[in-house]
Amino acid sequence: MREVFVKNIISTVKDLCIEANYQLGEAEEKSLKEGYQKEESPTSKETLKQILDNVQIAREGVFPLCQDTGFAVVFVDIGDQVFVKDGNLFEAINEGVRQGYKEGYLRKSILGDPIERKNTGDNTPAIIHMNVVKGDKIKIIVAPKGGGSENMSEVKMMKPSDGVEGVKEFVIDMVKRSGSNPCPPIVVGVGIGGTFEKCAEMAKRALLRSIGSRHPNKFYADLETELLEKINKLGIGPQGFGGRVTALDVHVETFPCHIASFPASVNIQCHAARHKEAII
Repeated sequence: MREVFVKNIISTVKDLCIEANYQLGEAEEKSLKEGYQKEESPTSKETLKQILDNVQIAREGVFPLCQDTGFAVVFVDIGDQVFVKDGNLFEAINEGVRQGYKEGYLRKSILGDPIERKNTGDNTPAIIHMNVVKGDKIKIIVAPKGGGSENMSEVKMMKPSDGVEGVKEFVIDMVKRSGSNPCPPIVVGVGIGGTFEKCAEMAKRALLRSIGSRHPNKFYADLETELLEKINKLGIGPQGFGGRVTALDVHVETFPCHIASFPASVNIQCHAARHKEAII
C-alpha cells in the first residue's frame, strides 16, 4: 500500500480549481482558433475573436475565464493500493475546493439548500465522482461547471424501438432548444445506456475528453461526427449570433442497459470547456 497524505490532496485540488478557471486547455483553444478560421459570418467571427482575446487575457493577467466559476465537479480515480493518510478523501477534496475558490478569488455560487437559497460562501460541497482502479496513484480532475451550460441538460428514458435515429433527434433537438443559453460554441456530451443516473454521469464525463478525439468504436465515432455536422448546420453560431460554428465537438459514451430500457442524456459545456487534472 502507498500512503497519500490528505494535505497533498487538499493542495492539489486547490491548485486545480484555480488553474482550471484561469487557463483554457490547448485543445480547446486550438478548436476555437479553427472555428474562427471556418466562420463566415462577420459578427460571429468577431465574437470568436473576442472569446480568443478573453482566453489570452485570462491566462496572462491571471483572471478567471468567466465570471461563473462554476460548481466544482471532481472526478477521482483512486488506486486500490492507495491509503489516504491523516483524514478523509471527500473532506480533503472539499477543503481543497474551499481554499482554491478563496485564494483564487473565484465566485462562490453554491447554495446550501435548493429551496432556502442561502449561499454556502465557499463553493462547497463539491460534486465528487469516484472510481476505484488498479494501482497506487490518485488521478484527480477538476471540471468547473457553470450554471448556464448545466441548465441545458436532459435525460430521456427512450423506448428501445427509438434506436439510434431517436438518439440523433433527441440530441439535435436539445441543442436547438438550448440556443444561445449555454454560450456557444459548445461541447456536447452524450450518454447512451446504463440507468437514469449512470446515463447522466456519462454525458458529463464525456466532456472531459480531448476535443477532436473519437470514440474507439467506429459506429459511435461516426455518430459523433454526424451529430457535430448536423448541429453546426443549425445556424445558432457563436453566442447565438448565427453562423457555422455552434459546436466544437460532440462526444458519446455508452454503457450496457436493461432489455426494457434505452436511456439517453445530453450535457452541454460552454466554450470555456474548463478541466484540469493531476496525478498524486
